[in-house]
Amino acid sequence: MQIVFASFLSNRMHKKKPLIAAISLRVITLLSLALLLFKSDAISNSLLILFIFILISIFSFSGSFANISYVDIMGKSIIEKKRKQFFSIKQAISSVGIFASAIIVRSLLKRFEYPFNYGILLLSAGILLFIASWGFWKIKEVRVEIKKKHSFLEFFKMLPREISQNANLKNYLFIINFLGLGFSFIPFMILFAKKNFELSADLIGNILLFKIIGMLITSLILYKRSNHFEYKKLLYFSFIVGAILPILSLIFSNNYLMYQLIFVVSGVFITVFRIASNGILVEISNNENRAVYTGISGAGSILPTIFPLVAGILISVMGYYATFIAVSFIITLSLIFIRKLECK
Repeated sequence: MQIVFASFLSNRMHKKKPLIAAISLRVITLLSLALLLFKSDAISNSLLILFIFILISIFSFSGSFANISYVDIMGKSIIEKKRKQFFSIKQAISSVGIFASAIIVRSLLKRFEYPFNYGILLLSAGILLFIASWGFWKIKEVRVEIKKKHSFLEFFKMLPREISQNANLKNYLFIINFLGLGFSFIPFMILFAKKNFELSADLIGNILLFKIIGMLITSLILYKRSNHFEYKKLLYFSFIVGAILPILSLIFSNNYLMYQLIFVVSGVFITVFRIASNGILVEISNNENRAVYTGISGAGSILPTIFPLVAGILISVMGYYATFIAVSFIITLSLIFIRKLECK
């Protein structure tokens, strides 16, 4: 859907209305999911699963649509010399919000029984997202003239040429695939914890808390250092952290306390990689092709997408140790393309 949406949005001078429309659709989806869970006792299990699948699919599609518009608007609207500060403070504020949410979520999951606990969470998420969307109405979008509009077929034919002719875009795609595998790996750390420890509500709550602590601390440090860090150096740091995460998981697989603390490292990885990848995408694109590049990067992130499907098979055949070492090796391959990347 990234490619489909990018072909449509690249022909539009303004992306603000599509962005607000996509966010509004996500709000409706969250509220519908909450209502569905509240009424789940009156619905058969198979029908409930079908409705949830449909609503989550709509939520996912609208997120793809919103992301392309969002990156394009941010790239145009944020002054270039202020972008690092913006990405850093954005991640810091987000981490504070997630930190507060984690405490609330932990409390609600314990206080209420399913499905009311998740129903309340989804209802709250829908309301908060609706409130957050007000900010986008206030954004003053920079007008950019579209030199040439493309049909979907022309747009689709243009993509291979754009990738082959732009070394930076090609390297970026390899980086988000190999290094982005670290994102898809983190849930399997929880699965590994389930195998080695009793997966209690306290353990899940602590894991979430430690991960967010890592995200928050890293965001604040990068905000303070926003005038000094370089995106490429952040990628190098992400590579080191991402490569050692699977190894640390194996080393401390029998240590209950240390295994939880590893999730602080996962939070560091998430924040650094997210800021670096977002910043680099904005830097290697321009106002005319940013929607196209965002669509390509979303659709081109294949390895992190298929990893959860493949990892289950690998773990059942090879076991956790061999699979985790393989993940660390694949992440290491990103170093080749980070070195080739040319970024301001």
